Amino acid sequence: MAKKRKQTGSKGQIVTKSKIQPGKVQAPAPAKKVAHSRQGFRTHEHIVYPAHGVGQIVRIEEQEIAGNKLELFVISFSKDKMTLRVPTSKAAAVGMRKLAGPDVVKKSLDTLKGRARIKRTMWSRRAQEYEAKINSGNLISIAEVVRDLFRSENQPEQSYSERQLYEAALDRMVRELAAVEDVTETEAAKQIEANLLKGPRRAGKTEETEEKQQDEAA
Repeated sequence: MAKKRKQTGSKGQIVTKSKIQPGKVQAPAPAKKVAHSRQGFRTHEHIVYPAHGVGQIVRIEEQEIAGNKLELFVISFSKDKMTLRVPTSKAAAVGMRKLAGPDVVKKSLDTLKGRARIKRTMWSRRAQEYEAKINSGNLISIAEVVRDLFRSENQPEQSYSERQLYEAALDRMVRELAAVEDVTETEAAKQIEANLLKGPRRAGKTEETEEKQQDEAA
């Protein structure tokens, strides 16, 4: 019989997963639905969780965990088929925020039109910086990653590692733009690409070439 196991993440969130467990397991106390809003967030509202991007608060409930009563935001990430339970008191600490406002959206789109800013450091260090920007949940920082790793048709192709980071950043930006402007993700992606193509020509070798040179030197 499939039982749901709850794990508490490093930043306070509780991830619901399924696991097969033999024998009988005592069922957790049933969750009770509570208020429709807490900490400035309300049920059915789309929010941004830094490590996972755009999700939706499906309900606010109270559960007893390890003898303690906790009030939780239940957040659904339907595209990832994942649900997080975040203590309402921890929302600010984990960086959960509302969708970006019009000014931030405009600035993020303007960022895409700028010149790529690629530091002359090892790719491994830059990759860490890009990943940190993606997981910051900051829309403008995410736009910077999209801008820096974008390649037009007349430019060399991205390396595998570049492509993965680019797609992760693009997916975060597409989802938030679609939610803010109430358009499809396809329409949001087209809007992002249109702004990228307005930027100055980007030149320079790809990280793949750089990595090959490092491998040859090793």
